[in-house]
Amino acid sequence: MRIATFNCENLFARYKFRNNFNPREDDGFTLNTLAFEIYDETAKQITAEAIREINAEVIALQEVESLPVLDRFNLRYLGGMHYRHRVVIDSHDARRINVALLSKYPLTSIRSYRHERNAANTAPLFSRDCLEIHVDINGKELILYVNHFKSMVGGRDATRVIRTEQAQRIAEIISEQWHQAGYEGNYIVLGDLNDYPSHDTSLHALLAHEGLVNVIDRLPKEDQWTHFYAGGNEYRQLDYLLLSSSLASHNPSYPQIMRMGVPYRAERYSGQRFSHVGEDHPKASDHAPLFMDIELD
Repeated sequence: MRIATFNCENLFARYKFRNNFNPREDDGFTLNTLAFEIYDETAKQITAEAIREINAEVIALQEVESLPVLDRFNLRYLGGMHYRHRVVIDSHDARRINVALLSKYPLTSIRSYRHERNAANTAPLFSRDCLEIHVDINGKELILYVNHFKSMVGGRDATRVIRTEQAQRIAEIISEQWHQAGYEGNYIVLGDLNDYPSHDTSLHALLAHEGLVNVIDRLPKEDQWTHFYAGGNEYRQLDYLLLSSSLASHNPSYPQIMRMGVPYRAERYSGQRFSHVGEDHPKASDHAPLFMDIELD
């Protein structure tokens, strides 16, 4: 099966402001009886092309506004892909961006950690939640921990403490649930963790965890970037598939990063792009989907 993670950037609904528009009667899907449409339609068409291109059986998404938005996006742009199982749980982010999942396989259990508080008890620990999702893959269970950590907006150093606490908590969850089994199991921590590997990364608790393997390390260093930041001309890995130690051992293959939807300003990528991708906008996202073909234990 193919597993993927993709920060699809601002998958939002926006009210259809048009002259002489009746929000109760004109075409549109409804939230609280008002008609909305997908925000930035051309960009979201490219986002859908990226999802179609990788064709994962299960894909974790970040920056999804709500379940009605995800349902509409799936219905309008992903027809025929058979993502019949979808989940979004509203969390605490001020921009209303949440983590989500599209799956061709049934979801048997969903656990949210949105209720947890930071150590100082001043704010939610996970503003975008950590979703623990159990997926039934033809009788075998795959457990996913879908995350979107605090961004580096405001500075990497200034925001490091929040990501560090988030990473430590996920590491604790993995230890609590899997230590007794010797970290043998079909589980993956995945998502946009908003920091890159380095000596001073906020992700040390995860990247050094004995029960997790950052499989992107199997790629050449110059090919590990999943995000391009124009402000500093920086190509970094911000997105992760952290496989269980046993799952990683069972699957020695390489992950892949699909960059056909990145804008042309990301000049390090010189391959084919989707039609309508622009110099800066429109684009599939400011992130590239990360995916891997795996066989479950």
